[in-house]
Amino acid sequence: MAVYPPVGFHFLVKFELPKHVIDDTRFREVSGLEAEMEMESFTEGGENRFTWQLPKRTRYSDITLKRGLFIQSPLIEWCRDALENFSFNPANITISLLNEKHEPVMSWYVVSAIPKKWSISGFNAEENSIVVESITLNCRYFNILNS
Repeated sequence: MAVYPPVGFHFLVKFELPKHVIDDTRFREVSGLEAEMEMESFTEGGENRFTWQLPKRTRYSDITLKRGLFIQSPLIEWCRDALENFSFNPANITISLLNEKHEPVMSWYVVSAIPKKWSISGFNAEENSIVVESITLNCRYFNILNS
């Protein structure tokens, strides 16, 4: 039986927040699940052909979530509390890629995410498009959970 790569349009985002509404975490796009090893250059005396690259630490990118503008959203209240009142309540997040049976194929457990940026798309009277809000989150790290 051939195993095909999973599709990227069927996914689920769950926040571990006290005020959690299931419709509030339906997103059209998730990006930024990246981990990169920072390297430190080390030159060795007498060796002029190259420099050693030594691993230093892992760096995790910001995660961006996009969706249609959601009015009276507990998630946006969480973001506003951080951005406007400087009151941070880190939240853990599970991002799951789903199969055709709505079962997780692979999941990412994001640890201690806090809002870094909230923005909405521009308004244009000449276009017939929905208003999209973007939430950018900073996190400590994430773990890949195999399902």
